[in-house]
Amino acid sequence: MTTDMPARMLRLLSLLQTRREWSGHELADRLGVTGRTVRRDIDRLRELGYPVEGTTGHAGGYRLASGTAMPPLLLDDDEAVAITVALRTAAGGLGGIEETALRALAKLEQVLPARLRGQVAALQQATSTITWEGRGPRADPGTLTVLAAACRDHEVVTFDYTTRDGTFASRRVEPHSLVTSGGLWYLLAHDTERDDWRIYRLDRITDPSPTGRRVPPRTLPAPGPDPAAYVAAKIAAAPVRHRAVATVHASADNVRARTWALASRIRPMDESTCTIDCSDNSLNRIAQTLTNLNTDYTLDADPAVVDYLRAAATRTLHATGPAEPGSK
Repeated sequence: MTTDMPARMLRLLSLLQTRREWSGHELADRLGVTGRTVRRDIDRLRELGYPVEGTTGHAGGYRLASGTAMPPLLLDDDEAVAITVALRTAAGGLGGIEETALRALAKLEQVLPARLRGQVAALQQATSTITWEGRGPRADPGTLTVLAAACRDHEVVTFDYTTRDGTFASRRVEPHSLVTSGGLWYLLAHDTERDDWRIYRLDRITDPSPTGRRVPPRTLPAPGPDPAAYVAAKIAAAPVRHRAVATVHASADNVRARTWALASRIRPMDESTCTIDCSDNSLNRIAQTLTNLNTDYTLDADPAVVDYLRAAATRTLHATGPAEPGSK
């Protein structure tokens, strides 16, 4: 039970900011207090200028009014440090957000207490980030924000989508979750027109528009309920242009540690042998996956894959010159 009133109100405000609507009973359970105490604390927040609305329904509840200018955000120490560090390392997989993150960081650091500025400085001095060029497709922060809110509120959205073959199509979906993998963001959603679950890459989504229509949340089919596991399984099973399956003379655990391949693509045969499905639309990625194995393997692959690997091996041999006598 939270007996310290300032700490309890900070926790209450934090809860109201994390979800669109809470019932009074839920808030009381989270705070370990009575419903009467929750009502008094809600009144105190309103006196401080926080726009807390009462909602109607079976049990009634509370929410922060949207589109209203908010008083200064309240954060506890851990939240403030976490947000500051996150802004400083800002946003792999998101395009055009670095300058925005720096502006937000400058505002936040101006109001951090001295004790927290010291913690943040220590963390920043002890860590560093390698920035790679050519990180590939990156999601738009505005698109991410709109879709994250739609997932939270179970709100139907429409958007234009660029398919794999480069054509444009309109989509109307019930967003479920956002999943990030390998530098890409994916939207997991139920397509209302196709009556089926689909996965959309955020870098191919344009003009997402909330419709204002909210629907009950859907339950993921197998292999749910974990959205990340569901998306990983679908990506692994998606059709690709080039087939390549390697039988590797190493354990599955050893191979998982050496590659970025999805775990579902690595299957143990026995304690010292496994297969890895390297199939991909990119011949270069297939070659990279096989190179990372760093152990012997046999390969069952399409002719185009074999030709690409042979050409790459020939270029490497020419670049390195003849082997030294007695070398292995």
